[in-house]
Amino acid sequence: MIKLKNILLLFGMALSFGIQAQNTYKNWPDVIRKNDAAWFGTDEAKNIAENVLLYQREIGGWPKNIQMQNELTPEQKKDLLKLKKTTAETTTDNGATCQEMLFMSKMYAQVKDDRYKESFLNGLNYLLEAQYKNGGWPQFYPLKKGYYTHITYNDDSMVNILNIIRQVSEETDYFSIKPSKAIVEKAKESFRKGIDCILKTQYRQNGILTAWCAQHDEVTLAPANARAFELASLSGSESAKIVLLLMSVEKPSPEIITAVQSAKLWFEKTKITNLEEKRVLNDAGKVIDKKMVVTQNAAPIWARFMDLSTNEPFFCDRDGIRKKSIEEIGAERRNGYSWYSDSPKEVLKKYTAWAVKNGVKITSKESSESQKSNRITVALDGSGDFTKIQDAINACPSFPYEKVTVFVKNGTYKEKIRIPEWNSQVTLIGESKENTIITFDDNFSKINVGRNSTFHTYTLLVEGDDFSVSNLTIKNASGDNGQAIALSVVANRVQISNCLILGNQDTLYLSGKEAKHYIKDSYIEGTTDFIFGSATALFENCEIHSIKNSYITAASTPEGTAFGFVFKNCKLTAEPAATAVYLGRPWRIYAKTVYMNCDLGKHIRPEGWENWSKPESEKTAFYAEYNCKGEGAQNAKRVSWSHQLTKKEAENYSTENILKDSIPNWYSGQAAIK
Repeated sequence: MIKLKNILLLFGMALSFGIQAQNTYKNWPDVIRKNDAAWFGTDEAKNIAENVLLYQREIGGWPKNIQMQNELTPEQKKDLLKLKKTTAETTTDNGATCQEMLFMSKMYAQVKDDRYKESFLNGLNYLLEAQYKNGGWPQFYPLKKGYYTHITYNDDSMVNILNIIRQVSEETDYFSIKPSKAIVEKAKESFRKGIDCILKTQYRQNGILTAWCAQHDEVTLAPANARAFELASLSGSESAKIVLLLMSVEKPSPEIITAVQSAKLWFEKTKITNLEEKRVLNDAGKVIDKKMVVTQNAAPIWARFMDLSTNEPFFCDRDGIRKKSIEEIGAERRNGYSWYSDSPKEVLKKYTAWAVKNGVKITSKESSESQKSNRITVALDGSGDFTKIQDAINACPSFPYEKVTVFVKNGTYKEKIRIPEWNSQVTLIGESKENTIITFDDNFSKINVGRNSTFHTYTLLVEGDDFSVSNLTIKNASGDNGQAIALSVVANRVQISNCLILGNQDTLYLSGKEAKHYIKDSYIEGTTDFIFGSATALFENCEIHSIKNSYITAASTPEGTAFGFVFKNCKLTAEPAATAVYLGRPWRIYAKTVYMNCDLGKHIRPEGWENWSKPESEKTAFYAEYNCKGEGAQNAKRVSWSHQLTKKEAENYSTENILKDSIPNWYSGQAAIK
């Protein structure tokens, strides 16, 4: 009898040890998701729950990347108690807060400890409070400076939140804790707004809806950068979970149906079926190298980062320089990051059943043909549809309903090109900005048609509205021989990105009394008044390069116009010979030019601005700076009639305010064409 008792005792100890051993996981998410329901009533689970309660801040959120199952020392517990009243590092990134709420729900289902219930409800309130008015969520709340304020789909952050909000709003049994009716109503509205935000942030590429980016600007909803190696791009990974969320909505609206259809087509278009990832592991099972191997008929995968204009996969190291393959980046980023994903295969697998259930016709062939007809390729070697860019423009439909893309392969195109008014919605994309070059050499004297000869000197003239150009060089090659325009824009809603605009005097002409233009991530060089005109234009993250001593801008802003030329986060550089350059002078007396958060080189003159022998313009023109740095930012020595903006004044210079037009958010690629 004693022997039998001992056997039973030993068996019980082994069983108890086995239960604890199989539930002692290396990673905190494993503790939450892989334990049987009954385990959440054990002493081990209760001990872990005490840690989770300690890590939760009073605001309701938790920090990320904490192994909460690890035992805490008395000193660590004291430190955590001090942090509870703070909001240090509360986030939804990497599953934080969402996973802890799930843990507390599982605990409460087994142990009716009111602290678990309050913890869950606090977390829910945190999620509801953190939501932006437009329906998105930041990565950190309260807001943390930097890219953390962007609407964050990265690592499925916003999808995780919305899945919780939906369970609450639909009063399902997924969570053991039942909020009040008032909270349920808040959750319903929160979910509606979240879905609306998703629909509004779906990226429109050349007029066609595609997928989503890992981050979107919280104000403009435009694609946004995060860390140096996380540049704005279409995401093959995060987009999949977003689409699956939309597909799970009962009785989807026409807008949701369109979003799912468009994303599915994009997944079909961008899948990679000739590459496989091969991992090299060390003895401990850690990845020490990754390689992409060419394989016939490989299972489909998608790149995590794809170019916003061309869908071409790219890869970045911590220097932020785009590469075409993971082999070109360092081992730390190559092996420590997920560059490819097969997540979209779940969308493709479920799509047909979803379509049948919701009465959606499968029209992928028709959509494919539509996309094909709206794309024209130009190549000097004859491999495209045309060998000249102007011929491609002439072949574009007049006043089309959707964007028409003209893709230009590498080469030097010696053409004088005009985009007429009737060729609206043209997107001109080069294969690369350094090697796709449009060049011509007209100048004032060569044209010689009278006092207005300048306006006939262009290399590229844009008259059609809703034009965009990227990834190429536009050059006036006449040299320093007087007025000679490289790019002339007399249309509305024109976007210029990742371009080199090269010339001397009058390089870039931006016209139109009510016209709005957005120039970003580009290099512009010239001599005298090399950025001039009457349009409202926002320059962002550009390099403005002066070749000799002269003037950068010559705005002719019409009277009563709210904004003229605005430079944000730009770098002003110069040739060694240029040592005395003015920020601007007024071509017309109501000129407006503002530099904000710019790096001004030492070539900028201390007085900054010049009146062009028009003393009256000192009372009518508006020249200002805000928070600029560099040797050229000599605020105290500026002319008395210029301005240094206050922080409150600077807040008015938002992208939305500067570029506001009849088509909302036209500059972010999100606006529907009317």
